[in-house]
This record gives sequence, structure tokens and C-alpha cells, in this order.
Amino acid sequence: MLDALRLWTARRWAVAATASVVTALVIALPTAMIPSPVFGREIPTTWWAWPVLAVTSVLSGLLFATYVREPGGQESGEASINRGGAAGGLLAFFAVGCPVCNKLALIVLGYTGALQWFAPVQPVLGVAAIGLLAWALRARLRGQLACALPAAPPNASAADLPTGKEPARS
Repeated sequence: MLDALRLWTARRWAVAATASVVTALVIALPTAMIPSPVFGREIPTTWWAWPVLAVTSVLSGLLFATYVREPGGQESGEASINRGGAAGGLLAFFAVGCPVCNKLALIVLGYTGALQWFAPVQPVLGVAAIGLLAWALRARLRGQLACALPAAPPNASAADLPTGKEPARS
């Protein structure tokens, strides 16, 4: 995994840093970890929410940077997108948010239920969020180190390409 990070250019590191800051703001402002006149919080931020926010932001920034295509680089041919990062970011949002400010928790559990049932689960959500983000980042970085298939010669026709089957010999 570290081998893939060592190959990154300054451009990719700048994208990672920017995406980390944006992720921190996107999570911390609506959850009122950072005070703002728009969002409020009835219950103070827990001590563990800050490290969850920091790790989530860094992992999200690194993960986002894996999707940046370098100029002049070869296209990897990867068509699928790992959704573990999006799920991790969403879980982190619920993990660090105020348990009674979460409308979904209030509707389902009520005020007392949110404090008794949802608040104790939030640290578990934080750990799960970090785990999902780390798993998604690992998968993306491993894909960057995978060997690419050699390109076909420019003048090769479909008949010239190997099919994997040897012709029958008599």
C-alpha cells in the first residue's frame, strides 16, 4: 500500500489534502462540531468524535485522490467504483453527530431512545466508518500497483491476436 503512495505526484497529494479538508468541513459543519449560526447541537461533542473526524477526513482525502487521473498516464480500464468509501463517510457522519439532533434517530427512537440506544452505538459506527474507508483505500491502492495488460500492436488485426487456444495439429 505504501508503495502506491510513494508513486503519487504532487498533484495527487494536493488533491488528497484538499479533499481531506473538504470532508472535514462537510461532516463537522452540519453536525455542529464546528459551531456555526446555521447548525446547533444540544449535546456536546464527545472526546472520541474528534479523532474519528480526523481519521475519516484523511482516509477520505486519500481515497478521493485515487480517482484522479494523472496527465499522460495510462488509463487503468477500471470501470467499477468501490462504494465502501461512500458508506464509510455516511457512517462517520452519523457517528460524530449529535444523537438527539439526528432526525432519523428521533423519529424512530424518540429523545430518550436516541440517548439510551443510539448514542452508545455511535462509537461503533465510527470504528465501522474508519474500517470501511481503510478497506476501500486499500483496494484502490492495490489496484494502482496491479500489472497492466500489454497493448496490442497498432497494426494488429483481430486474427493476429492470441485466443488462448492452440490450433489442432494433425
